[in-house]
Amino acid sequence: MFYKCKDLKTIDLSRLKTQNVKNMSSMFSICEKLTYLNLSNINTRRVVNMSSLFNECILLKELDLSSFDTRNVRDMSEMFNRCKSLNNLDLSKFNTQNVTNMQFMFWRCESLTELNLSNFNTQNVENMHGMFNKCKSLRHLNVSNFNTEKVINMNEMFMECVLLSNLNLSSFNTKNVRDMLGMFSDCQSLTTLNLANFDTRNLINAEHIFSECNNLRKENVNTNDKRILNSLN
Repeated sequence: MFYKCKDLKTIDLSRLKTQNVKNMSSMFSICEKLTYLNLSNINTRRVVNMSSLFNECILLKELDLSSFDTRNVRDMSEMFNRCKSLNNLDLSKFNTQNVTNMQFMFWRCESLTELNLSNFNTQNVENMHGMFNKCKSLRHLNVSNFNTEKVINMNEMFMECVLLSNLNLSSFNTKNVRDMLGMFSDCQSLTTLNLANFDTRNLINAEHIFSECNNLRKENVNTNDKRILNSLN
């Protein structure tokens, strides 16, 4: 709707009626000069697709999504992709029970320092490719309740999260994952990792999983999976 409105600085959405909208893909994508959005009037009750919704809104510093009803959303891929200035994001009211695609959801959210996704229901998600890739300022990430039983792709999921020092992924069931290429690559500050439930029986691509994780040692990784252990220095 506002796709590639590159010079748009403000938008008045107060009269916009969205109660019957199902597709919001790329709605504000590449609104490069947009600094503020009031979304309190947006009705998302029927929305199924939110992919690239705020993609490349590079000047947005905050977003209030407390009014968003996401119970029917299936696609959140690239939703906040390249929101490089976003420094606070509260998704505690998000209902993600029907989401199947979270690929690049937070890719290059370079100013976020913490992200609490403990409320995320990921029981139907199949794709987490690059989900937190290049979140270079992220120090605290809570994914402790993630259900990853249906996930097939975790390629570059945490790649270049250079300030993350620990990750608790004990809830991760990876028995169906086929691609973990560079999953933790360049996580240079990572010193402890809980991978207690990691299962690589169906893994096809295991290259560079821990590449450049120079501070991560085998003794600080909780796992019994031999393939994972063999990938560590």
